[in-house]
Amino acid sequence: MSPRLSGKLTQLHLSLWGSQLFIPASSVPVRTFGIKSLNPPKSSRFNVGPELPVLKSTSTAALERKANTLPLRTGAIAIKKGMTAVYDTETGKRIACTVLQLDRVQVVSHKTRQRHGYYAVQLGAGWKHPSNVTKSLLGHFSTHGVSPKRHIYEFRIKDESGLVPVGEMINASWFQEGQYVDARSNSKGKGFAGVMKRHGFHGQDRSHGVSLTHRSLGSAGPSQGGGSRVYPGKKMAGNMGNEQNTVQNLKILKVDPENGIVVVNGSVSGPKGCVVRIQDAIKKPWPEVVPAAEATA
Repeated sequence: MSPRLSGKLTQLHLSLWGSQLFIPASSVPVRTFGIKSLNPPKSSRFNVGPELPVLKSTSTAALERKANTLPLRTGAIAIKKGMTAVYDTETGKRIACTVLQLDRVQVVSHKTRQRHGYYAVQLGAGWKHPSNVTKSLLGHFSTHGVSPKRHIYEFRIKDESGLVPVGEMINASWFQEGQYVDARSNSKGKGFAGVMKRHGFHGQDRSHGVSLTHRSLGSAGPSQGGGSRVYPGKKMAGNMGNEQNTVQNLKILKVDPENGIVVVNGSVSGPKGCVVRIQDAIKKPWPEVVPAAEATA
C-alpha cells in the first residue's frame, strides 16, 4: 500500500514543498525490460563519425556482429514425409536419408531494418480455409494478396539483397544437389519421463537395502553444508521432447522439383508430418546462386 501524508501535512500550502517534487509525467524515465541496455549510450558528434568505430551496444553494431552468421537468402518450409535409404553407386554403401516435401511455399511479407530492425522473409506453406483463420491474419494475407496459409515462419537474412518479392513461390529447385542445409524442427514429444529416460541416470542399486526405488531420482540436494536446498537447474523427472532442435550440415542428396521433394542425408528431428525449416548451412560455403534481387530484375 502506498504511503499517505498525515492530515497536518496535507493542509500546508503547495508552495512550501518546492517545485522539484512535482515532476511532469512526460519527463519521468520509463524503464524498459529485456535485452536492451537500461542506459544506452547517447550519440553525439564526439563518439559518432566516419572515422570513429561503431558503438558496441547499439543496434548497428549488433547487426554487424550477426552479419557473418546470417544466410544470404531465405530458406523454405517443408513437411517431413519419412526416412528411406539410397545406395551410392561409387562406394556401394547404403545412406540413410530423410524425405522432405515443399507444399505451396510462398512469400507472404518482408521484415526490413528501417521498420523492424532486421531483415527477414516471411513464408507461408500449405492451405487453410478462410473460415478457420483469424480476422487479423486474414487481413494480413489479403493485404499482400496471398491465400491463407497453414504454416507461417520467417527466415532471417543478411541484407536487403535477399528479399524475395511478395507472392513468389519457393520450389524445391531453390536448393541444389550437393549443398548443405540446416534443418530446424521440434523433436518428438515423449510426455512425462523419469530421470533414467530423460537424463540417462544409471538408477540405484538392486541390493544393499534399496527397495522400490531402483529408477527414482534419489537425493535431490545437499544438506546444511550446501544450503539445505535444491540447486537451480537440477536434473529431474519432467516433460521430455517437443523442443526445437537444429541439425546442421545436412547434405542434399536429391532434388525433385516436379513433386517438390528434397532428400537430405541423415535424420531430422520430429515425427512424420512435422514442419521442418531448411536453410543454407551457416558453417559451410554459400551455394553459388543468383541473388534474389538480380533474378527478379
